[in-house]
Amino acid sequence: MLRKIISLLVVLILSGSLLWHYKVNILLWALPKIINIANPIQENIPTTWSHGPKEVLDASETRPNIILILADDMGYNDISLHNGGAGDGSLQTPHIDSLAENGVWFSKGYAANATCAPSRASIMTGRYPTRFGFEFTPIPDYGRLVLSWLAAEDDHVLKRRIDQELATNLPDFMDQGMPSEQITVAEILKQAGYYTAHIGKWHLGHSNGMSPNDQGFDDSLSLGGSYYLPEDDPRVVNAKFETDIDKMIWSSGQYSAQFNGGEYFAPDKYVTDYYTDEALKVIENNKNRPFFLYLSHWAIHNPLQALRSDVQEMQHMSGHNLQVYSGMIKALDRSVGKIVQKLKDLEIYGKTLIIFTSDNGGANYIELEDINQPFRGWKITFFEGGIRVPFILSWPDEIKAGIKYEHPIHHFDIFSTIAAAAKSSLPDDREIDGVNLLPFLESDTPQKPHQTLFWRSGNHQAVLHDDWKYLVSINENKKWLFNTAADPLEQNNLVENSPQQLQLVEGLLADFNDAQQEPLFPSSTLMPILIDKYDGQKIEENDEYIYWSN
Repeated sequence: MLRKIISLLVVLILSGSLLWHYKVNILLWALPKIINIANPIQENIPTTWSHGPKEVLDASETRPNIILILADDMGYNDISLHNGGAGDGSLQTPHIDSLAENGVWFSKGYAANATCAPSRASIMTGRYPTRFGFEFTPIPDYGRLVLSWLAAEDDHVLKRRIDQELATNLPDFMDQGMPSEQITVAEILKQAGYYTAHIGKWHLGHSNGMSPNDQGFDDSLSLGGSYYLPEDDPRVVNAKFETDIDKMIWSSGQYSAQFNGGEYFAPDKYVTDYYTDEALKVIENNKNRPFFLYLSHWAIHNPLQALRSDVQEMQHMSGHNLQVYSGMIKALDRSVGKIVQKLKDLEIYGKTLIIFTSDNGGANYIELEDINQPFRGWKITFFEGGIRVPFILSWPDEIKAGIKYEHPIHHFDIFSTIAAAAKSSLPDDREIDGVNLLPFLESDTPQKPHQTLFWRSGNHQAVLHDDWKYLVSINENKKWLFNTAADPLEQNNLVENSPQQLQLVEGLLADFNDAQQEPLFPSSTLMPILIDKYDGQKIEENDEYIYWSN
């Protein structure tokens, strides 16, 4: 129904005689109103999380509780453990830092992809998402429509491509996701007797057996719309940008959640705090049995919206955008602190395995240049800024505090590590790419868990083999080769100077591609992404870029 209403809107607008610029503005004005009519949001509906036993039934139980906290679009420089935090270095994240100080800090933690959905699929399955064709991030029809219209203003080639994709028989947004036959970490834990709960973003499909409840979660409180609070709520401070993706997010946003597949309803507070308080309920209700909580925060993805009270603490920072962004990070850090404190209050902190990471690096379309420092690149690119992410593990009863682990690890290692901690069996009918990291943390001279890692998103691909990293933007024949031991910041392109290494990594990437499945659905866009400048900065002749497929 929503698709039909939007199509009618397009016909009506196109049939008018207004200039193109005004037609785009009409679309951006009308779209949220249409979405709210087609997808009405109820008043807040209290959640009914499952309750475990009132007391511990098996005092000999040694398996840990497991909490996986996933941030969204968090840059490497957004936590103070790394480079001072949030761009200008003045925002501290004491609760996130404390996880590392009391556990393991993975300084070379890599996301499975430079965009969200494939990374999440890899985390859930322990596999390269391209093994089962989940290569691109699903975008709703109306999102592609907005991108198409905005692109028409200054990029007719891009508009034609998006229009062609819109005209094809792409699956509906709800049908674009991770195939139900994939076995998730929630499924293996549930089979092992764990209670499993999901809170927040999913983005792995919602129909045909792809929803969280169908993929191993006993309970699921899912992200509905993209707003943290209604745009005009007096408690919130907003920051908006002229970038196409930001316009798309604002024009299609709602303030909503959904519990166990029921009606969409409004949360009762700022979304980051709402998810946190609901997570505390899950922990309280299930403190006497092993549980797995997947807390998949929407923070700090745009639209940039922070509580006014948090922004007021950022007045020393230069620029409204940075103040709002930093306020969002403060709420995320507060979430981690509340969860750890709840575990301590219930005297189960020591026996709880906590993993904290982000789905990809910081985005180029929020106009903040230092969020991925010291690394080049952004979300969407496979330069370090797009895939080197915060990655922390804490398990006080089992892992000694203060470990800094400096070999590359990957999102898919989370699956095998959790399975081993829970004494659960891995699926024996499919290849698992990740490894159990726990044995690597026991040695004073830890070995490398991976010799080679790969990334693929259509036109843009990369491989890290030992210390050599290779990136390619295929259609444009743009190639980069770096010796990361000598050049960790990817400044010196050795494509012309290291032909043998180039041949080696290109061969590894070709072999990898031969073993992957064709995408389940086609990419919906192909657009240039500057590596060293954010979206909207002046483009100069020698600026480097890749073309991103999604």
